[in-house]
Amino acid sequence: MPEKRKYKERAKYLIKAVSERRRRLRQTVVDYKGGKCQICGYDKYVGSFDLHHKGDSPKEFGLSSRGLTRSWSKIKKESDKCILLCANCHREVHAGVTQLPKET
Repeated sequence: MPEKRKYKERAKYLIKAVSERRRRLRQTVVDYKGGKCQICGYDKYVGSFDLHHKGDSPKEFGLSSRGLTRSWSKIKKESDKCILLCANCHREVHAGVTQLPKET
């Protein structure tokens, strides 16, 4: 009779699976939003992108790593309220140093 998996092994597998799913969904969101910063055009590293909520649209949930546990349809709906920015431009927008492009 084959040896059964232990809970500890299952927990490691689940942590890895959730992490991989979040990574894939993050890449999908970045691709969906154009794959580059809407201010400066940065497009090198997917981990350096943020989604900035436009206008007065209410935020149902944050699209950080915890937000990426929801279904793609919910993630897509929430990301439609956002603009893709690199981390530097996002910080500058919040500091008032840079403004969002008019076409957004």
